Amino acid sequence: MATPRARWAAEADVDEDLQEMEYVQNGQVYDDTLFQQPIDEATLIAMQQAMAQQAAFAQIPDVVKGFIVHFHQAVLDNNLAEITVAYESGWNKYTEKFYSRTEWPEAEIIAPLVNDDPIFLILYRELYYRHVYSRLQPNVDDRFHSYENSCELFNYLLNSEGPVQLELPEQWLWDIIDEFIYQFQVFCTWRSKVKSKTEDELSMLADGGPVWSSYSVLNVLYSLIQKSKINEYIAAHQAGKTAEEIAEIVGEYGSRPIYRHLGYFSIIGLLRVHVLLGDFTLALKVMENVELNQKSPYTRVTACTVATYYYVGFCYIMLRRYPDAIRTFVSILNWIMRMRQYHTRSYQYDQISKTGDRMYALFAICNALSPSRLDDNIANISKERYGEQFAKMVRGQEDAIPAFKELFLYACPKFINANSPPYDDPAALNALLVPGSPDPSSPDSADSSDPAHRHLSLLLSDVVAQSSVPTLRSFLKLYTSLGAKKLANFLDADEEDMVQQLMVMKQASRSVTHVTGGKGLLDGETASTSDLNFVIDENMVHIAESTMGRRYAGWFIKNTERTQKLLDDLKNQPLPAAPKAGVAVPVAPVVAEPARTGGPKVAWGGVKVAA
Repeated sequence: MATPRARWAAEADVDEDLQEMEYVQNGQVYDDTLFQQPIDEATLIAMQQAMAQQAAFAQIPDVVKGFIVHFHQAVLDNNLAEITVAYESGWNKYTEKFYSRTEWPEAEIIAPLVNDDPIFLILYRELYYRHVYSRLQPNVDDRFHSYENSCELFNYLLNSEGPVQLELPEQWLWDIIDEFIYQFQVFCTWRSKVKSKTEDELSMLADGGPVWSSYSVLNVLYSLIQKSKINEYIAAHQAGKTAEEIAEIVGEYGSRPIYRHLGYFSIIGLLRVHVLLGDFTLALKVMENVELNQKSPYTRVTACTVATYYYVGFCYIMLRRYPDAIRTFVSILNWIMRMRQYHTRSYQYDQISKTGDRMYALFAICNALSPSRLDDNIANISKERYGEQFAKMVRGQEDAIPAFKELFLYACPKFINANSPPYDDPAALNALLVPGSPDPSSPDSADSSDPAHRHLSLLLSDVVAQSSVPTLRSFLKLYTSLGAKKLANFLDADEEDMVQQLMVMKQASRSVTHVTGGKGLLDGETASTSDLNFVIDENMVHIAESTMGRRYAGWFIKNTERTQKLLDDLKNQPLPAAPKAGVAVPVAPVVAEPARTGGPKVAWGGVKVAA
């Protein structure tokens, strides 16, 4: 019989033999020495990331998983109806329900649901980053990665072998271009704020290279226009070419709806980018083949139509073509009012309303600088919203400048600096980081390097030059002829200054305006834009005022709306309470009418009494 010490020694020998043996399980040899080797850092990080993705995947609600699978299948099948419902309804519904204050799951997490489809993952990231920019605060990684994802999307569309077999709804295609430019605009604004950057952000911007550069953005837009041949398509369509002839002109890319829509939206995108960069003439030049009318098939995308008119009207303001700007704003604002019942159901209703409100402010500026009675209805709405500022601008006194400044800074586009601060030059960058140095990107800064204040100063120079016009106009409207000396006394100026003021008024009443039949938006002829004209004959000023017939349409529309509102209010009022049981209701006494005697009736309905 073995002693306990002998048993222990025997078991120790067996353990040593097992350590030297290889483990065999299910026909595969395992060496325990492999388990004793330390795991390198990269493998450990990959395992941690995989476990984190599995945990994040498990937290996705089942309805969201089902929606993503359904969305992916609709994109695979090119089912525009299902894609539209998922994009405009499903995405927004689940955003409000689950992700209103947090990010959607990253593309790598939902990749198993879509079989790692690279194209759908690019589209998903486009929606993902758009949600981050609109609902959350993007960090520096989001800003760089959104640019990389946009590059992947446009490289797929432009550099594939032949046209891609992908169909997306028009609204989504417009949103892709619109969001691409918006993220570029936000990045440029963020990049220009040097003092608010951390050390990591400064290093990333120094090494960023052409990330969100103006050249790369313009290159994408021009490439889409050239690839789709959208200008040739518009010209052929306006010339009345047949579908076969148009298809031969535009080629295989231009025949595909996705390229044709992206090409048209890229033209509008170029209009916007050139306005943001301050080149208003080139902005209208790229719109040379586009006709501004509400009969275009692209008016189905309401946000695109509103943005087009807004930027075109603003270009006219900066080019001192105020009548053309007024006509542009009146056209689109009336269209928005007519289409209100339709676009209120759009998820972009808030954006359209804000743009419309800004156009009312710009309309007030134009109407103050160039009075017009083109549309009384729009003018009344503008005065209701900005009546106080409009009254100050029309008076032309000292408080007019703050009113112009307030409305312009509210309604103008968010201009950007095309050039980046010198992040790659430490010496120049340190000069900007010195405490006390001005930050031109600050919204409260009136520095001339701020693009918004730079454009504002150009507008105010025109306002200051015309500051005497309202007062002079008010005196001239009272007379048909007036002596120069008397007019000078009214103005508290000598005759030489009075003549200069008259010349300023003459110049302000003439402008380049678009003519009927003109092809491009830049075409126009110099014409008088005022209803008040005058000539100077020796020491007399002769005034001629052209009167316009009253426009009854606006009057009838306004009063019809008021009457309809009164009728609706009366219908919505509660009915009077029924009398309680047992309570006597007072009845007016009935007065017996005396019987009429016979006789012939007179014209007044009475009876002629016999004498």
